[in-house]
Amino acid sequence: MFRISDFDRFWNWPDFDRALTMLDTFRREVERSGGGPTAGVIPRWGGRGTWLNANVEDKGAEYVFYADVPGLVESDVDVLLNQDVLTVKGTRTVDVPEGYSVHRRERAATEFSRSFTLPAMVDAERTTARVQNGVLTVTMPKLPEAQPRQITIKGE
Repeated sequence: MFRISDFDRFWNWPDFDRALTMLDTFRREVERSGGGPTAGVIPRWGGRGTWLNANVEDKGAEYVFYADVPGLVESDVDVLLNQDVLTVKGTRTVDVPEGYSVHRRERAATEFSRSFTLPAMVDAERTTARVQNGVLTVTMPKLPEAQPRQITIKGE
């Protein structure tokens, strides 16, 4: 039978408490400096996840890229296609209307940039992008040599 006194022999509680206190102090210092746990490394939105959560779907003849960009319009987002790499950059500004002041600010201005390597080459000339209802959609037709082909099976 396992007793608490047996557990105490293997675990030094004061050391554990000291480590937790040090981690909590470090977390508070980072937050006080104006950033979160990943300040300067990964732009954050509302303390959850990274900016530009995205999906790339293979629709056979084309790839369709979807990214969440709530509150942004076409002029806030840049899309660059370089061979098989799609790069999406954007800026969110938070301006206070003239004559108003800020009571609380949780929505910070931010810049983001992410690159995605596509599994095959696409036709940059026919690629289209749009922002609608907070979603960036980039449709990238595959080059003919990258599209799937039906192979006919011949019998003997």
